[in-house]
Amino acid sequence: MNNKQTKIRNLQELKAEIARLKELKNEQEAYLKTQFTLFNHKIEAPVRFFNALKDNIPGVNLIQQLFAKSNNQDADWLTKTLRIGVPFVMNKLFLKKSGVLKKALMLLLSERAVGQINQDKISALLSKLTHFIRPKKKKKKASEIDGQPIVKEDVNEYGIPSYSETY
Repeated sequence: MNNKQTKIRNLQELKAEIARLKELKNEQEAYLKTQFTLFNHKIEAPVRFFNALKDNIPGVNLIQQLFAKSNNQDADWLTKTLRIGVPFVMNKLFLKKSGVLKKALMLLLSERAVGQINQDKISALLSKLTHFIRPKKKKKKASEIDGQPIVKEDVNEYGIPSYSETY
């Protein structure tokens, strides 16, 4: 780098100095850009190492898929609760003495199954079930309620029913 000051005497020397400074600026920017790229490459080396290691270990992608956020837009509070509760209940009640592999497989299957359940599906299923279980009501004639005929009231303009007792 040239730190000495140059005296500019005319327009031609000024234009030459401007061109030289632009060239110097471009060289320094290119140098800093390559140094920044090399620095980032060195910093990312541990991440690349772990990613390469992760890709060579079987089953890691399976675990990532289990704990990844669901892309299901229908997920509501019921789905989220079941995703947590079903594996816990299965492990505590049904898979007490089973191995880790069976528990992991059951966790995966229950996650997939519960992901398909949402509040609308449960309510539709319950309404179908209650419709099936409820006894059929017999339709009554419009003129009878509980086996007795309906007494039609005469409408009085004064608000007192015509069949009321008066003394």
